Amino acid sequence: MELSETGGRAGKVKRCSVPGLPWDRFSAWLECVCVVTFDLELGQAIELVYPRDVRLTEKEKTSICYLSFPDSYSGCLGDTQFSFRIRQTAGHKLSLNGDEEKYNRDAPVVLQLDRAHYYGFVYFRQVKDCTVKRGYFQKVRIPSKKDKLGTSPLKQSNQENLLPAPMVIPTINELDLFGCFQSILIHIQMLWELMLLGEPVIVMATSPKISSDTVLALTSCIAPLRYCCDYRPYFTIHDTEFKEYTTRTQAPPNVILGVTNPFFIKTFQHWPHIIRLGDVRMSGDLPKQIKVKKLMKLRTLDTKPGIYTSYKTFLHKDKTLIKRLLKGIQRKRLPEVQSVIVRRHLLELTQSFIIPLERYVASLMPLQRTITAWKNPPQIRPFIKDEFMKTLEYAGPQLTSVQKGDWVGLYRRFFKSPNFDGWFRMRYQEMCKKLEILHLEVLCEADLLMWVREKSEVEIVDLVLKLREKLIKARVHQLPVREDLLEKLELYLETVINSLPDDLQVVLHQH
Repeated sequence: MELSETGGRAGKVKRCSVPGLPWDRFSAWLECVCVVTFDLELGQAIELVYPRDVRLTEKEKTSICYLSFPDSYSGCLGDTQFSFRIRQTAGHKLSLNGDEEKYNRDAPVVLQLDRAHYYGFVYFRQVKDCTVKRGYFQKVRIPSKKDKLGTSPLKQSNQENLLPAPMVIPTINELDLFGCFQSILIHIQMLWELMLLGEPVIVMATSPKISSDTVLALTSCIAPLRYCCDYRPYFTIHDTEFKEYTTRTQAPPNVILGVTNPFFIKTFQHWPHIIRLGDVRMSGDLPKQIKVKKLMKLRTLDTKPGIYTSYKTFLHKDKTLIKRLLKGIQRKRLPEVQSVIVRRHLLELTQSFIIPLERYVASLMPLQRTITAWKNPPQIRPFIKDEFMKTLEYAGPQLTSVQKGDWVGLYRRFFKSPNFDGWFRMRYQEMCKKLEILHLEVLCEADLLMWVREKSEVEIVDLVLKLREKLIKARVHQLPVREDLLEKLELYLETVINSLPDDLQVVLHQH
């Protein structure tokens, strides 16, 4: 990656270009690159957007400016990296193109594109400069359609040159879960349940990096299940949703907010779950574990780390896991290995929870032998919660997990969460698409010419229009149907059209 020089109030900066990589391909991952500076007259201001034809709304630009700077610059001398997430302006880039739809179809759920949000990855630099009263501030921010990128550090040869370091941008799957959860390891079961249920959570941290890393780590706790609630890795009082999320006239929304400003201690006292993180302190050879405290004990001036909640877990703690991780710390096991242990445990826990749901949903799908060419596909049976609960007796999580506790109660609570709605909506759409594919394959194999012999012209035209619509849909959405079958159906259609009177042929060919 190269940068070409351009000027600015806060000094010279470098504009991004990528040799050998067309921007239209690079933009599949990055929406644009912004340089935001602190101007003594204007405050935070966007100095450069690349490419120049990217259209960000004024609301989006304002959010970018404020969220690209730490709430407090104290303690941020040097380089800081963190991330944030903002809503795209209504009606602005809420749909995906064909390539993006194909990517979403092939990608794991947790790596799919988001239609409604931008993801900001910030590289913030604060270095002393005697020529500027407020110091020297500079930051490169990368808005993206995906939330699975990290920030790539930039190395500095001097204050006027920013040269990208040769690093691969990591994904959220490479987050250091162990590092994020060091001081709350003994509560990992509670955190997993809170994420699964989509509970409102505040993460109060000492820096934007700790805040954003922790929030992203929390949302990845329930992978491969998609976290379907809102989340803001870094949230400030200047956020456009500030009033929406801080109102006390209604229950807190299903969102995770990462904050650093002490102002929020009082503002969010009414929230049901607050994780207050401090610097990781050691108690002997082990990181000191923060305690769970009741919400009534949270005071405006209380600065002690802790998890403030009245939540009681449905499942018991996995003491074996905790002992293994703590022993790993004492034996100086590599942090990467510790993270793998944490991620594997959470993955197995989520899979044990979701497998019974997947098995039941699969049973709602019509049998393939009931799909015929000349009738609409049969309907998918409805999801009946009580019917599902009965299956837990013989096909529940106990088949794959040693975890003990109230699994039934956890499922009942899960049914009320946005994560269940999001998961079932996605699975229902997948089943509808599967039915469509099976029906199209049956049609491709059917003898259309035989069927139309005894049909009226109205019926034949109706069939032609419906089949043509199915073919177009199969092409546009790139449905996984064999190409030779689609070509066979197209030939059938052409033959059927040619068998109709000339005036109807003209009309059908025009459409």
